[in-house]
Amino acid sequence: MNPTDGVLELRAVHRTHGGGEAAVHALRGVSLTVAAGEMVAVMGPSGSGKSTLLALAGGLDRPTAGEVLVEGEALGGLAARELARLRRRRIGYVFQDLNLLGSLTAVENVALPLELDGTGVRAARRLALAALREVDVAGLADRFPDQMSGGQQQRVAIARALVGERRLVLADEPTGALDSQAGEAVLHLLRRRVDAGAAGVLVTHEARHAGWADRVVFLRDGVLVDSTAPLVGVEHLLSGSSR
Repeated sequence: MNPTDGVLELRAVHRTHGGGEAAVHALRGVSLTVAAGEMVAVMGPSGSGKSTLLALAGGLDRPTAGEVLVEGEALGGLAARELARLRRRRIGYVFQDLNLLGSLTAVENVALPLELDGTGVRAARRLALAALREVDVAGLADRFPDQMSGGQQQRVAIARALVGERRLVLADEPTGALDSQAGEAVLHLLRRRVDAGAAGVLVTHEARHAGWADRVVFLRDGVLVDSTAPLVGVEHLLSGSSR
């Protein structure tokens, strides 16, 4: 990949669910590039296409038309096994509902994608512990999710998203279930990884959280509006879109 290119590129992406009069146009011709070392916040009202955009960026869904590329590689041309391998190695995804496995400890949850990719158990545990240290919860390595607070679970989920050499970090409302202090800590962790060279996409509905990003884009009815204005301008857009 040319170093001037984006880590993530969406090229005229459409995503339509269903057909005929019942068709839902979740995204309409969205183009977006996110570079290494850049965090982009995606904002917009409920149903505007934010989570759809993130799912396409992470290879969890495929566009109806257009292209999604990660480090210059078109996801649409990958077989299911190749796509799964790319997600394990290069894409970190922080889900809104965390998706931690309740039957696994914190360190086992974090190590799982490495083990699925062929890393030995001992090496995977060592890397997982390092990722847990990075988010300040290494002391909880052997606890199960139901033995941790919501904020602690969120940090484990972020460690899982960051473990290994993840070049693209995607976060869907990662502070939704947290108090303000824990939420700020989560955003600081994401920002730190982006500053270290990853590309980041943060879906959020709060302008103060978008303040951690380098750029804010706004979605309305599946159409993207790119805003490089101060956040007060984004707040104006948000207030104008209320329904």
